[in-house]
Amino acid sequence: MNNKLFSLLISLMTLSLLGIIFVQGYWIKNSYQNREDQFTLNIRQVLISVSKEIQLEEIEKYYQVYNSIIDTIQVPDQASFSELIYTITNERKDEIYIYSDGVLEENYKLLSSSSLDLDMDSIQFKKITSRKITTKIIPGIDGGRNVQSKTESFKRLKDYEQNQFENAYKNILSKTPIHKRTSGEKIKQLINKQLEELGLSTNFEYAVYSNNLATKIRSRNFTLDPTSTYGVPLFVNDDIKTNFQLYVNFSDKEKFVLSSIMVMAILSILFTGVIILTYASALRQLLKQRQISQIKTDFINNMTHEFKTPIATINLALDALKNPKVFDNKEFIARYHNMIREENRRMHTQVENVLRISKLENDELDLEKGEVNLHEIIEDAITHVSLIVEHKGGYIQTHLNALNSFVYGSNIHLTNIIVNIIDNAIKYTEAAPEIDIYTENEGKYIILKIVDKGIGMNKVVQKKIFEKFYREQMGNIHNVKGHGLGLSYVKRILDDHNAEINVESEKGKGSTFNIKIHLIS
Repeated sequence: MNNKLFSLLISLMTLSLLGIIFVQGYWIKNSYQNREDQFTLNIRQVLISVSKEIQLEEIEKYYQVYNSIIDTIQVPDQASFSELIYTITNERKDEIYIYSDGVLEENYKLLSSSSLDLDMDSIQFKKITSRKITTKIIPGIDGGRNVQSKTESFKRLKDYEQNQFENAYKNILSKTPIHKRTSGEKIKQLINKQLEELGLSTNFEYAVYSNNLATKIRSRNFTLDPTSTYGVPLFVNDDIKTNFQLYVNFSDKEKFVLSSIMVMAILSILFTGVIILTYASALRQLLKQRQISQIKTDFINNMTHEFKTPIATINLALDALKNPKVFDNKEFIARYHNMIREENRRMHTQVENVLRISKLENDELDLEKGEVNLHEIIEDAITHVSLIVEHKGGYIQTHLNALNSFVYGSNIHLTNIIVNIIDNAIKYTEAAPEIDIYTENEGKYIILKIVDKGIGMNKVVQKKIFEKFYREQMGNIHNVKGHGLGLSYVKRILDDHNAEINVESEKGKGSTFNIKIHLIS
């Protein structure tokens, strides 16, 4: 897969994931808003119903008293009767119908209104009765006319009376103190009843305000919060005016609304989180596999290059040995034999490094540990690379200042890690290698420092140099021989020795490798 296609797929996957997250967030937000709007609608419905019921109960209470009073009064203070009479003639049958619609209006005046609990000197009541008379007149035998039938009915116009009563008493009661018209307990009871009918179970606080001032009718913890308080007019008159407002505060509004979508929201967030984690893990594995694939390709190329040179050298030496002129020249034969042996050793070393790393990865490398002298190991390691350093015109100087240099470890592998670090310093030095090795004691530890004056490295490289197959590139990928296993091997061996390693470096000024190993007490 080429880089453009890979980048395109990653971009599409990322955009798709972001789209899913956006859709889920949008759904949760809209669900919350819809539930909040529905809650607001339900609460307004509840408050309107409560307000109407309080007002109707008040009117009904006084109207019942009115009925009981007016029915006990026999003689009205004033009465008036109005009547409408109209006639209809049936010419075919020669019949005449006379209709009479009359209204009797009786006014009653009470000097005391104690029964109605109103602060007034007198109250006037009005009783309205409807009378209907239907008379049928037919022709008589003597040529005159006779009344065949006459029906008469009386009906109390209570609906009309009640309507008049309500209109009048709304204005009368508006002057009555609020605590005489309703109570906090009544308001609480009605609100609870309406909430139960709608299936709303939530805490609330209430209060009645008069001209924007709080009255005595209120719950203890009521606060007028614009975000969670709903209001409705209370005791509205015929002009749709009132001095009173009923406010109800739902402090648990957000909690209640959230609880209604909580399960679906949690599931949505959970599944989205799983998708994100899965995507991140898959992307990480994909990038890692791609990196490993690239590294392995680089490794194969480097190993091929590493083997090409010694193989070519060996072939040239073998061809030279076939030359008859060389048969009798012992010096040339010895030289070519030594060349073949060194190049063969070089290839063997490369293979051994690869095998060591493989065994380390599989925990198959057996480290035979014992008491060893780190100073002797350092001197032994130097002998392995001294000829290379001398050939390049450089030097290795030791400053072994540690008084105690005995550690518990593997002689072979500790030697190998020092050789690998020195070899790394040689590879990444453009001029003649200049290497200084220091030791010192620090409490229960011995500190080994290997300092070079090579090309150095930046912070990014410092974090990666102990990774398997990692190599810092210097223009051409093959201009520095190696395969990126040396420092990985160093780190793994030191981990098995419970030792620590870190690097200090600056681009263009060289590097310092610090190794901290436990001393034998």
